[in-house]
Amino acid sequence: MPGPVVHWSAAETERAGTPLVLALHGWGADERSFADLAPQLPAGTTVASVRAPIPAGGGYAWFANRGIGRPLPDSIADTARRLFDWLHTVQPQHSSVTVLGFSGGMVMAGGLILARPGEFSAAVLLSGTLPWDAALPEEPGRLGGLPVFWGRDTEDQVIPADLVARTGTWLREQSGAVLHEHTYPGLGHGINAKEVADIRDFLAALPTHSAGGSPSGT
Repeated sequence: MPGPVVHWSAAETERAGTPLVLALHGWGADERSFADLAPQLPAGTTVASVRAPIPAGGGYAWFANRGIGRPLPDSIADTARRLFDWLHTVQPQHSSVTVLGFSGGMVMAGGLILARPGEFSAAVLLSGTLPWDAALPEEPGRLGGLPVFWGRDTEDQVIPADLVARTGTWLREQSGAVLHEHTYPGLGHGINAKEVADIRDFLAALPTHSAGGSPSGT
C-alpha cells in the first residue's frame, strides 16, 4: 500500500538527525496547511505535513465520524495504523518525533498518542478534542511524562464544549502528561502568531528537539 502524500519542509538529503514534527491538518484541508510552519519553529526542525486519507469538504479527513470530534473506532484505528506504518519508514533518520494536530488533526494526533505514546517525544494539540469513545486506551497515566502543548480559544464555537471539557479534565488530572496549557482569547477556531511563537518556545525547551538528540522511543 502506498504511503501518504506528504509536504516536506526539507529535502531528503537535509533531514538526517533533525527533529521531526508530524503535522496533521484539520477537516477539509490538505497537506499544504502547514507548508509555511517550519521557518517559524526552532532552527533545523523538519516538518512533514501529511494529507489525510479520506476525501471530504473539498479537502481530506482523517476518519469517518458520528459528529464533530467523534471518530468511528474502526476508521481512526485504520488511519493510525497507516500513519504508524509510514512513520516507521522515516523515523530512524530523525532525532525525535513530535506530533502536531489542528482541529480534526488534533483528534487524530490524540489517537496516535493514546494508541502508542512511546512513539513520540511530545505532542502539540490545537483547537480540538481527544478522540473519546473510540476504543482507544485512556487509563490514568497513559501519557505519563509526555510533554503536551494544548492550545485553544475558550470561546471556540466549532468543537463541542462537552468534548473540550472532557479533554481538559483528563489531560490535567489523569493523563500523566507534562501539560502546557495555553488559551488565546479572540482566536476562534484557528492558529495565530502568538500561538505559533508559544509552540516554538515549547519545542525549543524539549531536550530531544535538537539535531543529534536521542531518538524517540518505540
